[in-house]
Amino acid sequence: MHRLRNEPKAKDGPQTEGKTLHSAGEYDFFSRMSGMGVNARNSRNVIELAKIKAGDRVLHVACGSGNLTLTAQTYAGEKGKVYGIDAAPEMIDVAQKKARRLSSSTIFQSGLAEQLDFPDGTFDVVISRLAIHHLPGDLKVKAFAEILRVLKPGGHVLIADFVKSSHNVLNHITPIFIGAHMMNTSAWDLPLMLTDAGLIDVASGPTRSSFLAFVSGKKP
Repeated sequence: MHRLRNEPKAKDGPQTEGKTLHSAGEYDFFSRMSGMGVNARNSRNVIELAKIKAGDRVLHVACGSGNLTLTAQTYAGEKGKVYGIDAAPEMIDVAQKKARRLSSSTIFQSGLAEQLDFPDGTFDVVISRLAIHHLPGDLKVKAFAEILRVLKPGGHVLIADFVKSSHNVLNHITPIFIGAHMMNTSAWDLPLMLTDAGLIDVASGPTRSSFLAFVSGKKP
């Protein structure tokens, strides 16, 4: 799915030097086929690792077609508030349609990881899945600074992103589907960046997916 390229007829969205995926229908199909649909196993695992609970205010950075965001809303409940932002208006359109179909109160809007349009100290939790690797190094630094800014004191962030699998056969097959360049990225590179951004209690570990690991941190 990460081979998708910007389409000539893609809707205008906020400008970024990061990679933006506009083929929302294909992206959503492959996400669901990969077990990352709304309330699917991987989505539940990521939300549980993020420790989202009833009443939390949550921001999903680079939400794509909204599967993880909508899962977060089920954990935050009626008293919680969940926002999803993405640079691609096509992704936001698909996510909004899902929210309406599911009668979900989740709010989806266009936005950039490196320029979050929210006041300081807005969120209890910030999450991101399979998105940070699309940002070049300088934008990662800006994005982590912005995440720190919009978190409440004591709030936390959880990022799930690619790592190389321990299964050699899968390592040969997976690049066919996601592109060989994606295997050069690693969530294990992120803990130091979170620490440098000012987050504390930085931790990392595996998820239930052999190709995804998590990195987390807390705002002092």
